[in-house]
Amino acid sequence: MDDHGDDFGKWFVEDASYKTEEQWASIAGHIRHAVNKVSPEQLPVCLPGEPQECGRSAQQHALAWAARLKAAAHHMIEQYAPSPARAAHVAGPLYQRYLSELRADSSGEH
Repeated sequence: MDDHGDDFGKWFVEDASYKTEEQWASIAGHIRHAVNKVSPEQLPVCLPGEPQECGRSAQQHALAWAARLKAAAHHMIEQYAPSPARAAHVAGPLYQRYLSELRADSSGEH
């Protein structure tokens, strides 16, 4: 059974009132699908309400699977870049530029 990021014990939903459990479940499902497309291992089907429900919140699933997606993407960069220098550029400055753009978009800056 996957730990879903339980390193610090069971998660309590903190300040997630802007999203419902159903919205988090939808997000988690999309992220799980993306990870299953780019990762060699399949993630478990255990979101709240699913046949193999594990008891963790949909928010916890979404964030833990986002971490897996980030790891899978980084591994792909390292594995398929034509050189270590290209991998370092893509995983470093290029990634930071994209992350800055996402942060600006989500904060309303333009």
